[in-house]
Amino acid sequence: MSSSSAIDWIELRHAARSAMQRAYVPYSNYPVGAAALVDDGRIVTGCNVENASYGCGLCAECGLVSELARTGGGRLVAFACCDGLGEVLMPCGRCRQLLNEFKAEGMRIDTPEGILDFDQILPQSFGPEHLGR
Repeated sequence: MSSSSAIDWIELRHAARSAMQRAYVPYSNYPVGAAALVDDGRIVTGCNVENASYGCGLCAECGLVSELARTGGGRLVAFACCDGLGEVLMPCGRCRQLLNEFKAEGMRIDTPEGILDFDQILPQSFGPEHLGR
């Protein structure tokens, strides 16, 4: 796992902003982009994709996790998300749970309050290790 100082947060934010440019948001006009550094050095990205049946829309984090699986899997080391203005955006609770499934030990996240450990934004999380108990 990389230390926070070894993570290029500027590059990660740029990747999130670039992904946000591809968002499909004809209903809300609220584009979101997400980017994460994988433990093998790759950066995976995602953007939100809306649907006329509002509940069928996909968050940027969903696209990011799909891209992670499609490109070989791995564990997320660092995560950044932005809104349509390019400002830092926190993932919703559902998306925090989704990211939790794929986080590396000590994963860091860019937040409006600064860089935090992922466990600070989803304390006492439920994960795969709890299944089958």
